Amino acid sequence: MNIKRIARHLLTTDGQVSRSFGPGILTKIEAAIQVSEAEHAGEIRFVVEGGLDGALLFKGQSARERAIDLFSHLRLWDTQQRTGVLIYLLLADRAVEIVADRGINAQVDSQEWATVCRQMEAAFRQSNFESGVVAGVQAVTRQLKAHFPLDIRDRNELPDKPVVL
Repeated sequence: MNIKRIARHLLTTDGQVSRSFGPGILTKIEAAIQVSEAEHAGEIRFVVEGGLDGALLFKGQSARERAIDLFSHLRLWDTQQRTGVLIYLLLADRAVEIVADRGINAQVDSQEWATVCRQMEAAFRQSNFESGVVAGVQAVTRQLKAHFPLDIRDRNELPDKPVVL
């Protein structure tokens, strides 16, 4: 059990999340996702969570494990072409994880996603939350455009609105 991590999570308030991701920023992130999805067959969701609480925190759940749980909970696996992508930020840890569905994982190397995550984390360390997320969405877009071009029959299968937990 990491006491510093537990304290950081318990002290990350809803107010801090709201200041970092206010309504204006969330609207711009949603717009970036809408623009992105007009260019490829993928489905992107962005989730920000202030900190883990309760059992998840005390059992030491990692940002990656939480992202995988949320990928399932938000049903990102439930797209026609298996092209769902979750960009997850655990604010207390300033940790970003990208979880992609099977269709995408067969085409995009996990190192590509790790690079995007580290770039976003660097922006967040400087409190550049809006630009960090938008740049991350754009980087994901480049990968999806290369491997999953837009098909005229594509429809928006998942909400574009960011999720704040």
